[in-house]
Amino acid sequence: MAQGRAGAAGWGLAALAPGRPGAPSLWLGAARGWFAAGLTREAEQRRLFPWIAVAFGAGILIYFTAADGEPALAAPLLVVVGLAALAPFLGARPFSLALVLALAAAFLGFAAAATRVARVASPVLSRTTIAPLTGLIEALDEREEGARLILCVESFGTLTPELRPRRVRVSYKTAQALKPGDFIAATARLLPPPEAARPGGYDFARDAFFRGIGAVGSLVGKVEVRPPPEPPSAALRLAAAVDNARNALTRRITDANGGQAGAVAAALVTGKRGLINAETNDVLRAAGIYHVISISGLHMVLAAGVVFWLVRALLALVPRLALAWPIKKIAAGFAMVGVSAYCIFSGWDLAAQRALIMTLVMLGAILVDRPALSMRNLALAALIALAREPEALLGPSFQMSFGAVAGLIACARLLQGDLLRRDTDGWLGRAVSLAAAAVIGTLATTLVAQIATAPFATYHFQTIQPFGIVGNALTLPLVSIAVMPCAVLGILAYPFALDQPVWWAMGLAVRGMLAISSWIAGFAQATIVVPAFGAGALGLLSAALIILTVPVSRLRWLGLLPATLGLAFAATPERHDIYVDREGAGAVVRGRDGRLAALGRPPSFVLEQWLKADGDPRKPAEVLAATSARCDRIGCAIEAVGGGQVALTRDKRAFAEDCARASILIARSIAPPGCAAPLLLDRTFLAAHGAAAIRFGPGGPVVATARKPGSNPPWRAATASTGPPRVGITVPPAAETEPEEGTPTQALPERLQ
Repeated sequence: MAQGRAGAAGWGLAALAPGRPGAPSLWLGAARGWFAAGLTREAEQRRLFPWIAVAFGAGILIYFTAADGEPALAAPLLVVVGLAALAPFLGARPFSLALVLALAAAFLGFAAAATRVARVASPVLSRTTIAPLTGLIEALDEREEGARLILCVESFGTLTPELRPRRVRVSYKTAQALKPGDFIAATARLLPPPEAARPGGYDFARDAFFRGIGAVGSLVGKVEVRPPPEPPSAALRLAAAVDNARNALTRRITDANGGQAGAVAAALVTGKRGLINAETNDVLRAAGIYHVISISGLHMVLAAGVVFWLVRALLALVPRLALAWPIKKIAAGFAMVGVSAYCIFSGWDLAAQRALIMTLVMLGAILVDRPALSMRNLALAALIALAREPEALLGPSFQMSFGAVAGLIACARLLQGDLLRRDTDGWLGRAVSLAAAAVIGTLATTLVAQIATAPFATYHFQTIQPFGIVGNALTLPLVSIAVMPCAVLGILAYPFALDQPVWWAMGLAVRGMLAISSWIAGFAQATIVVPAFGAGALGLLSAALIILTVPVSRLRWLGLLPATLGLAFAATPERHDIYVDREGAGAVVRGRDGRLAALGRPPSFVLEQWLKADGDPRKPAEVLAATSARCDRIGCAIEAVGGGQVALTRDKRAFAEDCARASILIARSIAPPGCAAPLLLDRTFLAAHGAAAIRFGPGGPVVATARKPGSNPPWRAATASTGPPRVGITVPPAAETEPEEGTPTQALPERLQ
């Protein structure tokens, strides 16, 4: 019998050999059989449900990338109803049923995105305006100098309610005793939320829209605290009270420690990161552990784990309770309450909310006797998170957090460390075995998470921290064993005013974490800047991650194809030769030495984004100081690597010469009708297209823009203008808007979730 099966197998392999009649059809039949066997195993292991979440996300992606204008909400819902009516008749055709369910999930995702946009829609300021502003402080973040406020606007100049932003974010430099809940009046310089600094770059305007922020800027002159014209709503009072309590606890923690250790310790507890200076941020990023100070999945898991362990340990001390009561489920219930309270107190940030959903799903699985960490639970958490915030799919926080957990679940068996846990005689041998398993497990976990999140981190931030595995391996045990337990104990002791010793002990552990980070940041090539790659490469790498992690059968190896293609595209990105500011204030041009040179005076945070997109590790000040452009009071000019002159016009008097001599002309004002420059990027062009990037190809310059011509998404004011500011009152000159407002590198999201 065995010989018969062997003979049949041998005949089958021989029949599939090239050159024999019917070989293509046999190859196709074998492939179909292999695929069907894989699907059968997926169904047996209940791994088809996660694909519902994938289809739901695909529908959201189609809405944000392909929909032009605002679709009718009834359209996708009618399609879903039709597909649902068709499903009962497909019971005998599982493949068709699965396809129908996937399509229904995709249309539901599309509808969820459209509903979210309609629900959060609010006015966006159309142009830079200086005018009196009144409003109630909803949130306040203290900084080393001044603070940053979120204001619920009552009035702004003469703008009517249909044109006035409902919420604005403003900063002020004067040290003044303001607190959340205060109703203030001041003069403000507000501008529309900035759009992407380059095609395919981070769009702060979109994020601000979904946070309800319609303008950003700064307060100038005196800030006056007044009684509110009418009592604020209960929700607004609650938000202000929570933020006020967070600020009070932040000051208490910083006072107990002082310096940057106190600032980092406070951020770990309250989520307030304004007191951390730029040098400390850079050190933490270089060590690959900036995710530690962002309230996210790591904090939620550790906080829930500490509460779970404490409650279960206390209940286990009573034998009668341990034998008669389900103490594990009770501990999970307490952990759910505790982690929810911590999320609310830490600011209810969007990333924290997503991490809370994931943690609650895992703890809820314990209550119903299900495995806590499973791909099914992860898919359920993703569905809930995306249904609440469909726009999160486009951001690095969601992508990195769920990507990391998917990788860890897929590699769970490899990460258990059973091979290192050997049965040895004596306590010393067992201790060494356990320690080795813990160290190797931490390193392996960090490596898996870094590989899973690398495509998203590289796409959004253009940086790689090669020593991040070392930084995480050395600091995460410290965070897990000392920092987070102290944080939980400190919060419990805070109402009794017994928390100062706990914060001091936490500060010692944070100092150790900072010392390790500084050591790693001192390594050569601790941070590597790589050129930005396109959305197509990210899509292929994302598909590869999904296919490699979700299936349990050999179907997962199909993910190697998109992974290979994605890596090939990411390794050979199309680098642009010119970047132009969205307002025409400056540009960078690739010179004959192959490096970008500044033209004019582009904003430093915009210049930083251009340099990173080009894979250039230089600082903006270095590029501005070493520019080879020829400038005078009315304009600048430089020779581009592709040949020809690129001119930047600062004054209308320069148009006569620049229009005649320049191959590419950039102007902040409107060029005259007879301008003969072959390629003209003036105020009219930039107002319609946003920031631009130019690549010299065989057929001439190829222009890419941040905005599609004629498109007007809801997060962009329809009458946006790059003209001079509209002034409602005479005020002293305002400070420039802080670079942080549109810079994604200021808040690197979590890596381990």
